[in-house]
Amino acid sequence: MLTVSFIQNNVDKVVQGLQKRNLKNASDYINQVLSLDKERKALQTKLENTQAEMNDLSKQIGQLFKSGQVDKANQIKEKTGVLKENIKEYTDLLSAVKESLQNVLYLIPNIPHESVPAGSTDEDNEEIYREGSIPKLHDSAQPHWELVKKYDIIDFELGTKITGAGFPVYKGKGAKLQRALIAYFLDKNAAAGYEEVQPPYLVNEASGIATGQLPDKEGQMYHDAKDDLYLIPTAEVPVTNFYRDVLLKAAQFPIKNTAYTPCFRREAGSYGAHVRGLNRLHQFDKVEIVRLEHPDNSYKALDEMVAHVKEILNELKLPYRILRLCGGDLGFTSALTFDFEVYSTAQERWLEVSSVSNFESFQANRLKLRYKDENGKSQLAHTLNGSSLALPRILASILENYQYPEGIKIPEVLVKYTGFDSID
Repeated sequence: MLTVSFIQNNVDKVVQGLQKRNLKNASDYINQVLSLDKERKALQTKLENTQAEMNDLSKQIGQLFKSGQVDKANQIKEKTGVLKENIKEYTDLLSAVKESLQNVLYLIPNIPHESVPAGSTDEDNEEIYREGSIPKLHDSAQPHWELVKKYDIIDFELGTKITGAGFPVYKGKGAKLQRALIAYFLDKNAAAGYEEVQPPYLVNEASGIATGQLPDKEGQMYHDAKDDLYLIPTAEVPVTNFYRDVLLKAAQFPIKNTAYTPCFRREAGSYGAHVRGLNRLHQFDKVEIVRLEHPDNSYKALDEMVAHVKEILNELKLPYRILRLCGGDLGFTSALTFDFEVYSTAQERWLEVSSVSNFESFQANRLKLRYKDENGKSQLAHTLNGSSLALPRILASILENYQYPEGIKIPEVLVKYTGFDSID
C-alpha cells in the first residue's frame, strides 16, 4: 500500500505509474486520497482543539469547587456537556474518514519501477534472457497429459472423482518425482542461505490484506466462511506475515526464508486447451523464497534471486527464458517482476514456472514492517519473493522434454532424490 505522504509528495509520479498499469481514472483515486486526507487533518485538528478546551474547563471546574464557587463551576460544567457531544461527533467522523481513506488506498496498486515497459497484456512483456536448446523429440512424442496415462504416474480422472477438475492424484514414480523436486528445490534454497520454514496453509483476513491478496484477489482464494479463513494461494502469504507488526534492526537484514506448501487457487473462468493436464490446477505444490531487505539493497537482492532461479533451471537442463513484465501484466503489489518460462516441446509453447518480484515498501506498509535506521528512526523495509519453483509446469516440461521412445529420462540432478533414472 502506498503511503499518503508518498502520494502527496509525488502526485505526478504516482499518476504516471498508475497510467503505465493502464489503471482507469488514476487521477480520481489520487484526488480521493488527497481530499480524504485533508478532511482527516481538519477533523483531527477540531478534535484535538475541543479536547484541549475540555481539559482546560475541567481544571477550572476543579479549582472553582475547591474555592467554593459552586454555582460558577456548575455553569461551566454545562458547557463541558456540549463539548463531550462534539468530541464524540468528531471522533466518529474521524474514524469514518480514516476508514474511507484506507479503503481507497487498498484499491491503488504499487507504482511500477522505472524499468517496467509500457504495455497492456502478456504479449507486451520484454524478453531479456534465454538459455538452453529446445530438444528435438521423436516422431511419436506426446504431451504430458498423455504420457502420465501411458506410464500411470498421474491420474486426473481419479482426482476429479475425489474432488473435482484441477486436483490430480500423483502415483508411483510420479509421486516420487514430485517429492524429489520439492526436496531438491529446498536443498538448493537452503544452500543459498534461505532458512527453511513450514507455515500454516490457512490464513486469516488480516494476513491476506497485509500481503495484498485481499481485497484484490478474494475471488481467486478458497474461503472458509464459518471460521473466516483462507486457503493460501502461495507460501508468500503466511511466510511474509511472520513479520507483520515487527520492528527490525538494520543489522538483521537480509532475512531469507524458504517454504514448501501446497497452493490453492480457484482460477475462476479458466478453460481451454492451455489449461489441460498440469498447465493450470486448483491445487499444486510450490517452493517459495521470501526476502526482507534494507531499501538500499532490494534491487541487488532481486538480481540475486533471479540468478538463483536461473541456476536451478540450468541444473535441470530445461530451455527457459526470462521476461520483464510490462505495466499491464504486473501484479497488484509488485514494483518489478521477472517471469521465468520453460519451453514445453511437446506442446510447442512457453510455460510460466516462476515469478520473482520486488514489492519495495508496498507490502511492508500494509504489514507495518519497519526497521530502525542509523538515526534511530523507524522506516519501512522492502519485501521480495519468488517461486523456486512451482512444480506442475516444471514437471510437465520434464516429462515432455525428457521423453524418448521407450520412456522418460530423469534429469541427472534429481536421480539421487528419486532413486531411479527413468520412467518406463
